[in-house]
Amino acid sequence: MNHTHSKPLLIGLVGGIASGKSLVAGQMRSLGGVVLDADRVGHEVLRDQEVIDLLHKRWGEGIIALDGSLSRSVIAKIVFSSGNEEEKRYLESVTHPRIAGRLQEEIARQHAAGNNVLILDAALLFEAGWDKQCDVIVFVSAPRDIRLARARLRGWSERDFLARESTQLPLDEKRSRSGYIIDNSGQADQTRHQVGEWWRLNVGKTDH
Repeated sequence: MNHTHSKPLLIGLVGGIASGKSLVAGQMRSLGGVVLDADRVGHEVLRDQEVIDLLHKRWGEGIIALDGSLSRSVIAKIVFSSGNEEEKRYLESVTHPRIAGRLQEEIARQHAAGNNVLILDAALLFEAGWDKQCDVIVFVSAPRDIRLARARLRGWSERDFLARESTQLPLDEKRSRSGYIIDNSGQADQTRHQVGEWWRLNVGKTDH
């Protein structure tokens, strides 16, 4: 898989909140893929001075932490509050093009380094239109009660969970727009085994 090609195989990874995308991404990494974490890139973008200035101008002093950085928790309260769709759209209009630019640079960098299987782990893959760049999309599935229990372990309340999930595409739509489904409702080892089988059948036999 380390040959040079015109473009890398780009696998999009989606799922509901706390569905286990990180587990699946980690297993794909161990099989030789390179994971691009859109969330991490999003956090980097929020440290850009230009972005800080734009959001400060929009939402005022309350979003600036003591060290001059943006308070992500305060911003989350603004954009995930019911009826604040316009504020969420504003945030995305500022951050999404910058995240996309950085991801494109990273894809080019990885390809130049000879890495030809890349995994894009992005909660808002469809919402941001990044699915159009992907060669294949894998949906990580887990029942709502299991996902909520996992979210609680992260310190989320059910209200946080519902507010965040309501701003994303319905899971049925994500599922129907994906090419493959990994079931992460059981033990981690079962999930890793599924990922291994999927990889062997779909990545191992490609030209990438």
